[in-house]
Amino acid sequence: MHLTPLALTSDHDIPAPLLTELTALYASNREFHALSGDFPDPDDIRPEQVAVALADELANPGVEALLARSEGRLVGVVITLARHPDPADPDPWIGLLLIDAGAQRRGYGRQLAGLVEERFRAAGRAAVRLAVLDANPKGLAFWTALGYEVIGHRADLQLGRPCAVLRKELGEPPA
Repeated sequence: MHLTPLALTSDHDIPAPLLTELTALYASNREFHALSGDFPDPDDIRPEQVAVALADELANPGVEALLARSEGRLVGVVITLARHPDPADPDPWIGLLLIDAGAQRRGYGRQLAGLVEERFRAAGRAAVRLAVLDANPKGLAFWTALGYEVIGHRADLQLGRPCAVLRKELGEPPA
């Protein structure tokens, strides 16, 4: 798997072919979007909606969108935050990790999470956090299987949805 930052055009837009790929990836995750409410109609996710969602994320300082490709095919996207808006929270966050539904259950999610953890570890970060919607038991099972531990519960900052907050110690970078 190859991980690259989302590259925008000089006008700060997502190149059209890439936006088509991203829209297909987002649309393939109908079940997640139905429970998250991130899109008005999880059965009709449009390129302009994906572009706005990503632009809204990238407008925040320290946010990065990373694309995961396997054999040239876009199989995942992850949004990371260098720092949570709460100044008392020292850890970076994984804001979103999506794997194309047609490529799920092949280890891509585990591999992508590991690559993100390694990026944070290499940057000297000691741990990483994320939030899982309370209504997403599959997501909670995925993250806890990767060693993340629930450290609290609170509403998310965007829509006030109840979430479990998870954290994982990253340990020392390999010598």
